[in-house]
Amino acid sequence: MAQVLVVTTENIPGKNYEAIGEVFGLTTQSKNVVKNIGAGLKSVIGGEIKAYTELMSETRDTAVDRLKDNAAAMGADAVVMMRYDTDSIDEGMETVTAYGTAVKFVD
Repeated sequence: MAQVLVVTTENIPGKNYEAIGEVFGLTTQSKNVVKNIGAGLKSVIGGEIKAYTELMSETRDTAVDRLKDNAAAMGADAVVMMRYDTDSIDEGMETVTAYGTAVKFVD
C-alpha cells in the first residue's frame, strides 16, 4: 500500500497543491457460505450481523488501499475530497468504490 495522504476535505491545512486527476479504488467482496447462513439466521432474531459489518469494513479498507495505489502510480502526494460509493450486488456481496482527486504538493 502506498503512503499517500487521504482526506475528505477540499483543503489540506498548510499545503499548496495542484490537481493531477481523479482516482478510484474499487473492490467487490463476499463472505463464505457458512457466514452467510449464520447472517441469515441472525436476521430472523434481529441485532447486528457482525459478519456483514466485518465484510463492509474489509471492503472499505481494500478500496482505500487501491485508491492510494492508484494515486501513487500517478505521482500524487495526497487525495482530497475522498468519498465512498457502495452497492449490494447480491446477498452477502458488496461493492465499494473510494474516489477523489489526486494532488501533487507544490512549494
